[in-house]
Amino acid sequence: MDHSEHHHHPPAATWTTAAQATLHCLTGCAIGEVLGMVIGTAAGLSNLATVILSVALAFVFGYALTMRGVLRAGLDFRSALKVALAADTISIALMEVLDNTVMVTVPGAMDAGLADWLFWAALAGSLLVAFLLTTPVNKWLISRGKGHAVIHQYHQGH
Repeated sequence: MDHSEHHHHPPAATWTTAAQATLHCLTGCAIGEVLGMVIGTAAGLSNLATVILSVALAFVFGYALTMRGVLRAGLDFRSALKVALAADTISIALMEVLDNTVMVTVPGAMDAGLADWLFWAALAGSLLVAFLLTTPVNKWLISRGKGHAVIHQYHQGH
């Protein structure tokens, strides 16, 4: 018996699909990243502690946004977590490496205060770099039925 008829086909790996997947992932990453940078900067944490906090929060919010959608589609918590881990781990990890590298390498960005334009300009630039360099990776993953493609079946009709 051919089981292929029972499986949802992955979305087409177009640049639009990849950009949408990356923007979805970037939303959660950005919430966590900005929150971590703001908390770390306001609390006077070291650069390393601020980066660790930002990365941790980016994963939490990135996974949470994906889980929210698949939980709404009817999955139980454990299954939703597995889908989120499969869908977002590579994308979030790459984004975090990229945007934190930008933040750490822009002179003065990590030491700038929250009222300083340099902090916000570097953070916005870091998220743009993360989006631009992660989109091709997501396109490649989607073309192989991986990454964001694993949640495609839960978006049908939503």
